[in-house]
Amino acid sequence: MSSTRPYASLIERLKAAGLRPTRQRLALARLLFERGDRHLTAEQLHTEAAAAAVPVSLATVYNTLHQFTAAGLLREVVVEPGRSYFDTNVDDHHHFFFEDDGQLEDIPGDSVFLDNLPQAPDGTEISRVDVIIRVARKQN
Repeated sequence: MSSTRPYASLIERLKAAGLRPTRQRLALARLLFERGDRHLTAEQLHTEAAAAAVPVSLATVYNTLHQFTAAGLLREVVVEPGRSYFDTNVDDHHHFFFEDDGQLEDIPGDSVFLDNLPQAPDGTEISRVDVIIRVARKQN
């Protein structure tokens, strides 16, 4: 990282994705990407931003997450209608969803085998298959 340009790697990452590195995008990108792979909701990121004294509205957080997703920087994982997590790991993988506490855990892509997928509708092709395995903690 350049000593003259803090967040130089994040600036380049946003530019490479076709996004202008605004102050708010950089602040949110720093919160998202500087802690390794993680899954979080817009509300969780908004709470982290407030704790880090980043003045940003929840609407801006949602807009930024959707922009980052469209640019390929994040993956949206919809666990049920109205409940999405944003995943900083965009590599091929799947998820365990812990129904008890709403947490996601990565499953390596090569750990799930899918045979006999249906033929894609005419004029389309399968771009990706997402598997979410729902789990609940065993009751003793």
